[in-house]
This record gives sequence, C-alpha cells and structure tokens, in this order.
Amino acid sequence: MPNAPLPEPPVVAPQEGKPLRIDNSARGIALLLLSSIFMCSGDIASKYLATTLPALQISWMRYGTFAAIMLVTICFTGGFRRMSTRRPGLQVLRALGVTVSSILFVAGLHDLPMADATATSFVSPLFVTALSIPILGEIVGWRRWFATIVGLIGVLVVVRPGGEGFHGASFFVLGSSFFWAFSLIVTRMMSRTEIPVVTLAYSASIGFVLLSLVVPFSWQALDPKAILIGLFIGSISTIGHIFLIQAFRYADASLLAPFAYSQLLWSSIFGYLVFAAIPDIWTYVGAAIIAASGLYTAHRERIRARRVAG
Repeated sequence: MPNAPLPEPPVVAPQEGKPLRIDNSARGIALLLLSSIFMCSGDIASKYLATTLPALQISWMRYGTFAAIMLVTICFTGGFRRMSTRRPGLQVLRALGVTVSSILFVAGLHDLPMADATATSFVSPLFVTALSIPILGEIVGWRRWFATIVGLIGVLVVVRPGGEGFHGASFFVLGSSFFWAFSLIVTRMMSRTEIPVVTLAYSASIGFVLLSLVVPFSWQALDPKAILIGLFIGSISTIGHIFLIQAFRYADASLLAPFAYSQLLWSSIFGYLVFAAIPDIWTYVGAAIIAASGLYTAHRERIRARRVAG
C-alpha cells in the first residue's frame, strides 16, 4: 500500500464508542516514524521488482503475505468469532479503494523516482477534504479550500506537467492518492462500529481474492529471489501499517501529522542507496508546499472537531 502522508483515522472499538487511548506522545511519534521507515522499505522493494514484474503481480504477492499474516493474527486473537462486521458493504468498498491504490502506486513506481512518487502521494489529505463534501456531507470553509488549492500548486511543482522532468506515471500516483483518500473516508464512516483487526482482515482477504482473479492475465514466471522480495514487501508493509494504527493509541493525529512527512526523507535516502537517485530541488519545494497545506488542513480539522465536541 502507498504511504499515507497523514495518519489514518483510528478505528474505534464498538463496545466503547471511542478510541482506545493511552496518552504517550513520545511512543506515538516513535511508532509513526517506524511505520514510515517500514512502509518506505516496502515501497523501495516494490520499485525494485517493478523493473521486471507487472504491478498486479507485485500487489498480489503483497496482499497474499498480508492476508496470511492477518489469518495468523486472527487465530491468536480470539478466532473467527470476532470477525463479524456491522458494515460489510463499507468493508468491501474500503478494500477496493486500498487495493486499487496499491496497484496504481506500484505502477507509478516503475517510472518515477521514489522521492517524486512519495511527494506526489502527499496530495491524499487534499482529496480527503474534497471527498468529505459529497460522501460525508461536511461543510468545507474557505480556509480549507485555500489550503487545498495551495496543495495542488505544490503537486504541480513536483509533477511539472509539460516540463522536462514530467512523466505520465505521475498520474498513476495521483490516482493512487485519490483511492487512498477514498478508503480513509470509508474508514471514518466505519469508525464507530469496527475494530482494527476486523478492518485489516477484510482489506487483506478481499484484496487478495480480487487480485487473484485478475493476476493470471499479467502473470510472469517468478524466481526464488522475486518470491523472497515479495514476501518481504508484504511482511514489512503489514508491520508498518500496524505501527501506524497503534500510533493513534498514544497520540493525536494533529501531533503525529508533521512527523508523517518524514516519509520524504526516508524515500530520498532509500532511493539514493538502492537506485542512486537524487531528487531535484523542485521535488523538495513542491513537497514543502503540499506538506504545509496538509498540516494546515489538519489544524482546521482539529478546530472543527473541538467545536463539534463543545
């Protein structure tokens, strides 16, 4: 799955009606930073495989490992009797969104430097703002719209359509960000009834089944090295996602948001170490603009939440 430039809203335990919280800001930040490192490691491995394998096949291996890990987790956390859901339709929609997002992001990695793909994916919170209007019925004020427009300008700085550095693969990453944002909106809709292990299990199993149906159309022979890398991608990405969810147990999203943008640092480092790729200055300028707009959007979300709670 692509990196989430802003942390995903926590899934809430239905029996309590509120997030399971243990206030420990330092631990929450540490978990988020670990999540960023693990997810970036999975993405750099995906980019490595994308030079020889189609995105569908890489995503299939990723989800196969994801599903296997969740199956083991279920067996050790109460068994399948805990896997009932009150929102099966939304679970399917979320799984579709996350799966399509993963495929598109890997497809973009085939031609884009890691840092460029990561910076472009920072647009997800802006899509969340736009989608929250028709789906959640939220009212978005002029400040958040202004932040969204500024963020889109940042994307244009990174992508530079029509310029020498432009590549059409950027549209894959933008599409990935859109579907990731859609999955976040659906997660928010389920937040009062579903628990994390249920949501992750449904996303893993549905995604794996869907990919298993379509991957034969682009199948290529796998050697042992590719299989091992595929297992690594699925394992480390799943662990990173678990760290991301756990981070919310210890700190608020508004506190975690600035640290989520450390993903660009890890992407730049890993991209240089593995592919000797050095991002140009405009990648960092655009990423800074997008990050600033995303952080301001998170700030406005916090203010709105306080008003609703008050």
